[in-house]
Amino acid sequence: MRNLSFFARLVDDLSGDAAVVDPVEPDRLVEAAESHGARIKFVITTHHHWDHAGGNDKIKKLIPGIIVYGGSEDNVQGQTDKLHDGSAVQLGDSIKITAMHTPCHTKGHVCYFVTDAKGGDPAVFTGDTLFIGGCGRFFEGTADQMYYSLCESLVALPPNTQVFCGHEYTVKNFAFALEVEPENLALKRKFAWAKQQRADGKPTVPSTISEELETNPFMRVKEKPVQDATGLSNPIEVMGALRRWKDGWKG
Repeated sequence: MRNLSFFARLVDDLSGDAAVVDPVEPDRLVEAAESHGARIKFVITTHHHWDHAGGNDKIKKLIPGIIVYGGSEDNVQGQTDKLHDGSAVQLGDSIKITAMHTPCHTKGHVCYFVTDAKGGDPAVFTGDTLFIGGCGRFFEGTADQMYYSLCESLVALPPNTQVFCGHEYTVKNFAFALEVEPENLALKRKFAWAKQQRADGKPTVPSTISEELETNPFMRVKEKPVQDATGLSNPIEVMGALRRWKDGWKG
């Protein structure tokens, strides 16, 4: 598995088989794959919103017969095959992609956990469930669902799992996180790093699960400083309070 780019592409080095995640700009992805000598075999879609699934029909025209995977509980545009929680698909000889049902942002949202039998850090494509330093809005779900998705499901992945999210919201997310935890030193360091990355025209993605556990308030709802900031102690209630706070935040 090559170093994953923010372009959201996966390539099996030996076979040259590739997959793409949420290909909103399919022309660019097809061009990139061709430039690397890769053959796009299928699409994996995290959820039905247009800025994630909106390119599926176009890529089906560009690559006739391509498989488009989506979650079994989401109405994903252009979907040809449905994946359930725990369903796995193989890319080439060594890459395994496992669907993780992570409801809340949409009821059928799916994250994709990627491992390579030949080595390298695992990765997870989190769409709009987990952002670097934040999480998605609760459009179709509840605080207890987001708690499950972040703090029971994704948190169980290996700490070195690379986190590839669907949007570059990191700087604003960290600014809010510092409102919640102004004394979090790891957060201060990563906020400074993220601002420099963006000033240099570079992405802040990927992060890792271990970094999110240190800096992301939505994954830290069991931590006392985050609970104190909301005045609550039940982690699910803290999750809901944080989301309401962030929704109304004007920073």
